[in-house]
Amino acid sequence: MEEKAGIAVVGDAEERLAAAGIVLPELPAPGGNYLSAKTVGKLVYLAGVISSDESGIVTGQVLAIEEGYRAARLCGLTQLAVLKRHLGSLNAVKSVVSVNGYVNAPQEFADSPKVVNGFSDLLVKVFGDAGRHVRAAVGVNALPRNAMVEVQMVVEIF
Repeated sequence: MEEKAGIAVVGDAEERLAAAGIVLPELPAPGGNYLSAKTVGKLVYLAGVISSDESGIVTGQVLAIEEGYRAARLCGLTQLAVLKRHLGSLNAVKSVVSVNGYVNAPQEFADSPKVVNGFSDLLVKVFGDAGRHVRAAVGVNALPRNAMVEVQMVVEIF
């Protein structure tokens, strides 16, 4: 495995995922009358997903960067699973275009960007430079089901 500027470079996204030992989660049904992903031209718009793991929704306000980073990474795993189901393969992704991250945090918490890095770092690990994106990282006072983090994104496909 070659390294380029600290980023592991393997043949493709699916290989990077496997090489990192990352297993994507099972996807729940959408929680309302909407689509998890919608392709328009060469762009795929992904609905927001909330932080969850095998125990359920990761809830509460972020009080420490590390716990929020983990919650944001969990959102990333879910979004990768949504993409894989929607496209058939992560190798159909040409680039990640944009990410909007929402962090359930107290008013004085000023590190939402460091939390959303948990999502962004995962995308770069899986897609290499094609995982680099523009983004917003916003602190909010509430998220659906009291989730710790919610993230939505847009990707470009081949």
